[in-house]
Amino acid sequence: MKTRLNLTETLSITSMLFGLFFGAGNLIFPAFMGQAAGRSVLPALLGFLMTGVGMPMLAVATLGITGSNGVLDLSEKISKPFGYFFTCALYLTIGPFFACPRCVTVPFEVGIRPLLPSGMNPQLALFIFSFAFFLATLWFSLRPSKILTWTGKILNPIFLVILGVLLITALLSPIGHIADFEPTEAYRSSTILHGFLDGYNTMDTLAGLAFGIIVVDVIKTLGISKPEHIAANTVRAGIFSCLLMGLIYFLVALAGAESRGYSEIYDNGGAVLAAISRHYFPGIGSVLLASIVLFACLKTVIGLVTSCSSTFEEMFPHGLKYRQLVILFSSIIFIISNVGLSSIIQISIPVLMMLYPLSITLIILMLAKHFFNVHKTVLRSVMTAVLISSVFDFCRAMPASWISFLHLEGMISFLEQYLPFFDSGFGWIAPSILGLIIGCVLYFFQNPMKNINAAYSKE
Repeated sequence: MKTRLNLTETLSITSMLFGLFFGAGNLIFPAFMGQAAGRSVLPALLGFLMTGVGMPMLAVATLGITGSNGVLDLSEKISKPFGYFFTCALYLTIGPFFACPRCVTVPFEVGIRPLLPSGMNPQLALFIFSFAFFLATLWFSLRPSKILTWTGKILNPIFLVILGVLLITALLSPIGHIADFEPTEAYRSSTILHGFLDGYNTMDTLAGLAFGIIVVDVIKTLGISKPEHIAANTVRAGIFSCLLMGLIYFLVALAGAESRGYSEIYDNGGAVLAAISRHYFPGIGSVLLASIVLFACLKTVIGLVTSCSSTFEEMFPHGLKYRQLVILFSSIIFIISNVGLSSIIQISIPVLMMLYPLSITLIILMLAKHFFNVHKTVLRSVMTAVLISSVFDFCRAMPASWISFLHLEGMISFLEQYLPFFDSGFGWIAPSILGLIIGCVLYFFQNPMKNINAAYSKE
């Protein structure tokens, strides 16, 4: 019986998983962070890697270690209602509502729009581009059995070669020294924490929970059948793909920081990448960047649509079938992508501030349950506290106009004053500790004699 994938199979799955992970945000956010951080790029990158690499790797590993058949199976260990709520929220966020439309608009804004002939309507051009993207997504996603071939063996290697050409050229011919570039206001204090929150924007922890099941399914098709062997191979592929992501984040952030030597400071990473491409490849820089971003985003959208459709078919067996869900989700992506990149990012940030604490807590709790057999009472108490507090983080991250319309200024001001770390974006930490204490107390009083006897037996 086969227990371990060979090197070629492991590398193919690693490439596939990396390809699914690495989309629009994985390029634009580390580039922006690097330029803004300047000489503070390394501490900012340290925080970024915690949420951009460490947590996604842990997410994939958690699915493998706990033997879960996906996000729903994992989150239902808290409770069935929470499992359905969290799974739907996660997949809709990283799928048709936010991440996928962003993956359509980013290549257009940073790669296609600069190439448009003068006088052409940008909105019409976006419509045409997003429709072509819609057709490509449909074609690939309706053939899920080929996802390892298309993503791992074709699209991702092409993307890595083109990106490698740009980054190696930029880093081998720097203009100035990173140590000479002052960090912007946001990165002058709490640099690591700021980088940590920047990592939220990649959505990789959410993607790790979503894509883990794809890896598990592919490993099964390659002849691994026992749960413990599936887990070991899943963890191995997750570690390799996340290490590759970490390396590219490091290189992109450094290239962004070095761009201060020949470029102005921009307010988004797409413009930073465009500046790097134009400087080192004048004339063809825009074409090169368009190719990099297009391949990065297309392979991610294919994985997300495939994953979302499979999950919703499983969750709602009497509803729409896989093929119908692919068409539905692809159509939603097409419609929302025509709203524009700025609007998508503005709306997605509050949702991420709510979902990330839930995801991080779920991963930690499920590992604790697996290794230490933590009781469900404790799990539910902690998750309830984080769920409530994450709603407050959602409110704080909303656009100022929304906060004013909903009259939330007083509540937010009160929480910033009295809830530890709330003003830094970590308002969920103190409630999670409180939830742990309450859960332990509840568990003790639910099983008083059992716990007393256990205490005496240890003595």
